[in-house]
Amino acid sequence: MSVPLTLRDLCEDRGLGLRIAGPPADLDRPIGWVHASELDDPTPYLDGGELLLTVGLGPHAGTGPRDYVARLAAHGLSGLGFGTGLGYDEIPAAVVDACARAGLPLLEVPERTPFLALTKAVAAAHAADRYAEVVRTDEARRALTAAALSTGVSAAGPAGVTRRGAGGTANVLAALAERLDAWVLVCDGDGRVRHAVPRSAARRASGLGEEIAKVRDHAGRSCVSMSDGARQVVLQPVRLLGPAVLVVGRNRPFTPVDQRIVEIAVSVLTLSHTRSAAVGRAERRLRTAVLRALLTLPGGGAEQVLADTWDPLPEGPVVVVAFGGRLSGPLPPALLDALDRAAPGFHAELDDRVVAVVPGETDDAVAAALAPAARHPDVRAGVSDPAPPGELDRALREATRALDAADRRDRPVVRFADLAAGGLADLVPPADAAAFAASVLAPLLRHDAERRGDLVGSLREWLAHHGQWDPAAARLGVHRHTLRARMAKAAALLERDLDSPGVRAELWFALHLPG
Repeated sequence: MSVPLTLRDLCEDRGLGLRIAGPPADLDRPIGWVHASELDDPTPYLDGGELLLTVGLGPHAGTGPRDYVARLAAHGLSGLGFGTGLGYDEIPAAVVDACARAGLPLLEVPERTPFLALTKAVAAAHAADRYAEVVRTDEARRALTAAALSTGVSAAGPAGVTRRGAGGTANVLAALAERLDAWVLVCDGDGRVRHAVPRSAARRASGLGEEIAKVRDHAGRSCVSMSDGARQVVLQPVRLLGPAVLVVGRNRPFTPVDQRIVEIAVSVLTLSHTRSAAVGRAERRLRTAVLRALLTLPGGGAEQVLADTWDPLPEGPVVVVAFGGRLSGPLPPALLDALDRAAPGFHAELDDRVVAVVPGETDDAVAAALAPAARHPDVRAGVSDPAPPGELDRALREATRALDAADRRDRPVVRFADLAAGGLADLVPPADAAAFAASVLAPLLRHDAERRGDLVGSLREWLAHHGQWDPAAARLGVHRHTLRARMAKAAALLERDLDSPGVRAELWFALHLPG
């Protein structure tokens, strides 16, 4: 980091031959520029921070040395350089006394030192500072870019904070924190801390919630800088998977170069994510193609396709997890990103669902695949039974049925094993089941509605007694010949053979649907 040129630096340059006049003064003031003037009031032409040079005409014109020096001090000049050997052989006592009273550093410039030499010295120092800033900025740009391209991980933390697998983003933030000797946060669109370097910095987000929300929700690109004494915090919007805010802070002020490095980090993160997003889209299309191949090729061929294009399927049984939900659009990109980082096995998009194929020997892999969806309340998941890798199509059908049931029941997760245990009615969407029942039983319902008998109730009781006439008739309170006549009438109206086990199963299903 460059250090501004001060009055002390000029005095220590023996080639200039400067001498401190009067009592000790603050020589560590930075010099913004050098200006020579003999006006009795040069302040209208000065910005403050300059070293003003004079041969003595200005202090002794107008209102005299005391008022002259007071104006310079009030304007914030760094110091006064008095040239001797021309109008004055030494600095007049009145000028020395006025500078002492005003606390303005006073330097004697000998005749052998032209004022231009001081100007050149300050200009050279400023040029060196600018060059150092350019070098530091360029080094930071290269370091941050290299970090973005790196696949290693520089930070780890609790849930919601940078972890292994976070990739280039984590490395960029770690490099930024190291270069600025600062702590760094990235907060996502929900206000959660997505990354923190170091991990202990995550707790700082709670005290910055209002400022983070303002920067995140601002219509245009905005940067907010907050200062509390020596502590300074800079907030910048950044685009990752969605709107986010980069927060950088430390216990001393940021220089303009520091703030430029923060801006570079924002650009690197944005470009890195844009590049990663393009690669990710191509990768997702490839995953979908591979999944379709897995579902259509025979078992051995499917496994070979996956081995040639992706990681091989795990040995032993696999479980398929299907993700969908009550969403107005596609599944959240954050869910796909989380599956990339957290879910074992293979996953791909298929139509309006995301399908994950994970090892099925234990529940650990399934739990890891389901964990990212828990953060999205509108996402639903269906889990298949374990299946051999060659029977992925069956497992996908099971997961899809379970997903449909989860959507109907408004439950986050439904497992096919639980669904199957609930009976056939749980496997069929209610609307489809109701339509089936209405179609099958329509002739009997019309017959009973015309008050010509109770065929529906008689059929239900007869089926409940496995086609046994006497117990069913007794239950209905009719003679068994009456029940036989009713079943003959029902068979004729339905145009079905009631002795067929399949027909009996369909009728039993239709008769026991609600409604």
